[in-house]
Amino acid sequence: MFQFRERARVNVTTPMVLWALAMTVILFIDVVAPSSGVTAIGFGVTALLGIYLGWRRRVAAAMMAPFVSWFFAWFPMVIACMIHFGLLKGFFVGLLTITFGWIGIGFVEFAWVAIVALVVRSLRGTPRDPDVVIIDPRER
Repeated sequence: MFQFRERARVNVTTPMVLWALAMTVILFIDVVAPSSGVTAIGFGVTALLGIYLGWRRRVAAAMMAPFVSWFFAWFPMVIACMIHFGLLKGFFVGLLTITFGWIGIGFVEFAWVAIVALVVRSLRGTPRDPDVVIIDPRER
C-alpha cells in the first residue's frame, strides 16, 4: 500500500482562530487608545501561538496566521479608525490601514510567530520514527 500524501496529525484551526480573535481585540484597543502595554500583550499572545505551533511541529501554519488575522480584524479596524479619527476621515484612514498597513502588520505577525515556532521546534527536537521493515514480495 502506498501513501502519496501524509495528513497532518494536529489541526491548528481552533488555536489560530482564537489567536486571530484576540489580536482583533488587541488591535482595536491599540488603535482607539494607543498604549505600549497593549502592544506588549499583542506580542505575548502572538508568542503563545508560536509556542503552540512549534510544539505541535506545525511551523508552516505561521504563513497563514496574518491572513486569518486580517480576515477577522478587517471590519473592526475600520470601526476603530472611525472612532479614533472621526467618521469620514477614520473611514478612509481605516481603509488605508487595512489595505496597505496590513502588509507591515502581517509581516510582523508572521515573523514573530515563525521565529518563536522555529525556536520551540528546535528545542523540542525531532521525533523518532519507528523502524521500517521492508518485506520483499518475492521472498514469500
